[in-house]
Amino acid sequence: MGYRVVVAGATGNVGREMLNILAEREFPADEIAVVASSRSQGLMVDYGDTGKQFKVQNIEHFDWNGWDMALFAIGSEATAVYAPIAAKAGCTVIDNSSLYRMDPDVPLIVPEVNPEAIDGFRAKNIIANPNCSTAQMVVVLKPLHDVARIKRVVVATYQSVSGAGKQGMDELFEQSRNIFVGDPAEPHKFTKQIAFNVIPHIDSFLDDGSTKEEWKMVVETKKILDPKIKLVATCVRVPVFVGHSEAINIEFEDEMSAEQAQGILREAPGVMLIDKREDGGYITPIECVGEFATFVSRVREDSTVENGLTLWCVSDNLRKGAALNAVQIAELLGRRHLKKAA
Repeated sequence: MGYRVVVAGATGNVGREMLNILAEREFPADEIAVVASSRSQGLMVDYGDTGKQFKVQNIEHFDWNGWDMALFAIGSEATAVYAPIAAKAGCTVIDNSSLYRMDPDVPLIVPEVNPEAIDGFRAKNIIANPNCSTAQMVVVLKPLHDVARIKRVVVATYQSVSGAGKQGMDELFEQSRNIFVGDPAEPHKFTKQIAFNVIPHIDSFLDDGSTKEEWKMVVETKKILDPKIKLVATCVRVPVFVGHSEAINIEFEDEMSAEQAQGILREAPGVMLIDKREDGGYITPIECVGEFATFVSRVREDSTVENGLTLWCVSDNLRKGAALNAVQIAELLGRRHLKKAA
């Protein structure tokens, strides 16, 4: 016997990817419902490459009773309305928005990193999915932290426009096309031109000069991995359609050589080490699209601190950064608590 699963926000980038991944991983679902706002009601969405399609239902009128779990990709404002309704009806919500991430009664989960934290989900019947840039980073940090204890992390992100949704992808496409034909490339979604440019600004600015995206990486890493880790981030939007990249500098309490780190990462769950010290012996964003893994390259020692490493990691932000992690949480929830499927 399988699960009854709802995908909320099924017409957006992440919602569609959730459906793709549920199908690819053959998630044990007896029934799937797809819901979205009234604007999308009646549209048909594909269930991966299975040939199956589902008709989008209006989330405003959906009856959550009898459903086991719901994967939410509808943004914080709508989540604030519908997640408590679903949770109260007994449907466990796995939420991709930022709304509940720092709620002490809501577990923030990356299954390869802190699976045991899911045991606290019953407090609100809601589980939070971390920020896309945090998710791929902590998958890499966790196995290294277990061996040598991380003291401090300095990370610079190179985040694709798909992190800003369909509007972000459309703006990069339209601006690039306009520039080639000599038309204006005015920004609408982003604060400045994104085509052939980089923008050191994601989300709103805070009083200390950091952005909310940078703050998320700090507080989410502490909640997921270890509150003692010191972290500073600079988050940058780059003209890439899909795939977030990160340059990560790590300072450890204990000694950690590059060779030792490579050996650890080679065996780490969710990580793929591609690290040849030659032309092309590393992974770039375009090569990670459609993949489940977080790829690591350019592992090397940092001689400016006593126990330091620097590395490069890349992941499909619509997958590990959002949809894949949500489905992995659903799988973990099923194995650890619901246990309905054979």
